[in-house]
Amino acid sequence: MSDDQQHPTRATEAFYGRRKGKALRERQAEGMATLLPVLKLDLATPAPESLASLFPVPAERIRLEIGFGGGEHLAHRAKENPSTGFIGVEPFVNSMAKLLGEIEASGLKNIRVYDDDATQVLDWLPDASIDHIDLLYADPWPKRKHWKRRFVSQVNLARFHRVLKPGGVFCFASDIDTYINHTLMHCRDHGGFAWQAEQSSDWLTPYAGWPGTRYENKARREGRSSAYLTFLKA
Repeated sequence: MSDDQQHPTRATEAFYGRRKGKALRERQAEGMATLLPVLKLDLATPAPESLASLFPVPAERIRLEIGFGGGEHLAHRAKENPSTGFIGVEPFVNSMAKLLGEIEASGLKNIRVYDDDATQVLDWLPDASIDHIDLLYADPWPKRKHWKRRFVSQVNLARFHRVLKPGGVFCFASDIDTYINHTLMHCRDHGGFAWQAEQSSDWLTPYAGWPGTRYENKARREGRSSAYLTFLKA
């Protein structure tokens, strides 16, 4: 067994943290048992040349959200953009169950999901197949010794750069200053992402149509402001 296999990293199996919280309600458990298998990406088969074929409705653009939490943002964007196909990745069982409940209640047809490590999806996706990637309020791993666990890394930025179409968008939001600076420096060092801010209001103002998230609301209650970074694939 290689060292990488013994010690998962962002280049192999990258997920850190809990996968399940409190027990699911009966309806949530039913959704996990019946709806998840229908909507889950099958990474055992090659990705289709056109990701639009993953959806039962026309998809003019493809958008990937990594770590969608409770799914509020993902569901909002899916309703707002019915001609966009969304792929949501979230390993936390309770969060996935919550999104599946909203998908069923709202009759959303333009969402596919994956309930494991996002790096597996990134490695499965074809080159230049994604229009937009969202990484919103990702786990900041605030202790310096854990910064290597942060999802933004040179390895994962290389993955982003490969799967994004020319001119594709990478959006990153956080309320943790060290993670914001970490992301800016990593994108600068990578060289393939052009930060779009020209003045402070560009990164202090939420994205157009932003619905807010529970993490953002918690940050505000605790006196922290957020940054909304936008990068274009160079």
